Amino acid sequence: MHGWNGQFLRADLTKGKTLVQKYEASLAKNFLGGRGFAIKILWDELTPGTDALSPDNKLIFAAGPLTALSLPSSGKLVAAAKSPITNGYGDGNLGTLATVQMRRAGYDAIVIEGKAPKPTFLRIDDAKTELVDCRDYWGLGSFQTEKQLKKEYQTSTGVVAIGPAGENQVKYATIVSQEGRAGGRPGIGAVMGSKNLKAIAINGTKTIPTKNPDDLKKLGLEAYREILKKPNYDFWKRQGTMATIEWSQENSVLPTYNYREGVFDQSDQIGGFLMEKLKVAQRGCPLCNMTCGNVVKDIDNKQSELDYENVAMLGSDIGLGNLKKIAALNRLADDYGVDTISLGNTIGFAMEASEKNLVDYKIEWGDYETARSLVDEIVYKRGKVGAMLAEGVRYVSERLGKGASRWAMHVKGLEMSAYDCHTTPGMALSFATSSVGAHHKDAWIISWEVKTGRETYGEAKVDKIIELQQLRGGVFECLTTCRLPWIEVGFELDWYPKFLKAATGQDISMNNLRTIADRVFNLTRAFWVREYGDHWSRKMDTPPARWFDQPLTKGPMKGSKLDRTQYDAMLQLYYNRRGWDARGIPTKKTLTRLGLQEAVHELSKSVQLTA
Repeated sequence: MHGWNGQFLRADLTKGKTLVQKYEASLAKNFLGGRGFAIKILWDELTPGTDALSPDNKLIFAAGPLTALSLPSSGKLVAAAKSPITNGYGDGNLGTLATVQMRRAGYDAIVIEGKAPKPTFLRIDDAKTELVDCRDYWGLGSFQTEKQLKKEYQTSTGVVAIGPAGENQVKYATIVSQEGRAGGRPGIGAVMGSKNLKAIAINGTKTIPTKNPDDLKKLGLEAYREILKKPNYDFWKRQGTMATIEWSQENSVLPTYNYREGVFDQSDQIGGFLMEKLKVAQRGCPLCNMTCGNVVKDIDNKQSELDYENVAMLGSDIGLGNLKKIAALNRLADDYGVDTISLGNTIGFAMEASEKNLVDYKIEWGDYETARSLVDEIVYKRGKVGAMLAEGVRYVSERLGKGASRWAMHVKGLEMSAYDCHTTPGMALSFATSSVGAHHKDAWIISWEVKTGRETYGEAKVDKIIELQQLRGGVFECLTTCRLPWIEVGFELDWYPKFLKAATGQDISMNNLRTIADRVFNLTRAFWVREYGDHWSRKMDTPPARWFDQPLTKGPMKGSKLDRTQYDAMLQLYYNRRGWDARGIPTKKTLTRLGLQEAVHELSKSVQLTA
């Protein structure tokens, strides 16, 4: 094989053993890598109904055929497992030197099974692997864990680690690398903690096998230069995703006060232009020349890496209009290894519950000191409040009752990303049908939607969502490379088949890549349905009631809300386009067309399939 290493590393923590597994070329052909490898392994090997935090769950770190090659933004790693917060498929990607070292060590994925009897980290040096007692590391933050491992081994060691949130199995704990690169917001860090696995430290010295290395080198140099020429490149380097604060405010989609509103009175105190004045450094993922990690000094005079999602969720959504204080909350979250998006949602929910007198604690909108204390309580599950909020907003809202579920901002248990959708039905549908729950990564349609007509519910939006799900959540997640060069500066998609040709020697067109993406997407949907069985219904693909029931009261879109009847019609149109039945379940015909005949037989054990 060229482009792929052709092998996985498997680690059984219960038995304390590792082994190298060769895989068939057909797996690479049909699923490509990254998310494709992850869902195929989970589908084939995980018993339906497995407790996500039991030793029987599998934790997968996967890369693709372009990962770690000298190509733009190819330093990405997919971390996946059955999610403890949704009980469906969960993953996230993060930029990390660990993915480069994993590929150079000779592996396209690492599959973690079982549970170590004591805190452990996995050390990988090419073919040499070792499970190391790390009780001295247990309790450390993710930042210090990585620093000490690099000091103990070498500075080039790639490290992925969890902090106390993962150790304590907070349902939205993440996996962290490089002091701010975090991934796996559906609780993949909690899965890692449940296995007593503190970190993975990797060094690799091999050359990744490619078909035409000279052509690949030439293409890579040309591609890097092409990105530098793009008109938006300079502004991107200045602000990265932080420019979205101003854009969201202008377009009434900035989540404010637990998604009650789409505008925030203090938006100018948390936006990209203020960030530029405070910026002291910039960080990025390996192999990237459009680094987006903007670093500021926070209220504690410590460095914090900011992007749009964490600033919106720990800022406007909780009514906090001080960027340095937001940065401190963000730094704590990254060090603790807890997802900033879900954390902001949870704190915002707690503030609204307090306002409505549904709980016996008091926390007002914008209350930084209490919010900061709440972060500690959640991470360490201290007291009744911390333990409850560590379960996520779906659990808390069901526990509180009294209509709280109607303003609990999640889909399938995963809290919303940072876009209010009172006025954007396409983005609402994108959230509702994402592969992992309410996440923007798979299909960020909102910018296109605002430009082309936010009030419509028709075919054009459905088709655009599917196109974006194919590209963002499919092609890029499987290759595995970052989507931002294409999205943010207009780096053309036709580069990627050329990269694949030089790397693998195979002619894999964009149409082929879209088919692979559809195969991965449908198998992921089948995984969800298999886990939920008869409890699955189209209600699973419906956004929060707040957006339908409570119109905006401020800003240029005042009075706007989603229309439930039109949304349901658009959802049905989406199902039709996908080849799914009225419940949102792939039909036998669709699964067979995509080469998923085995899934037809397996899924039929859980639900009755439509022909």
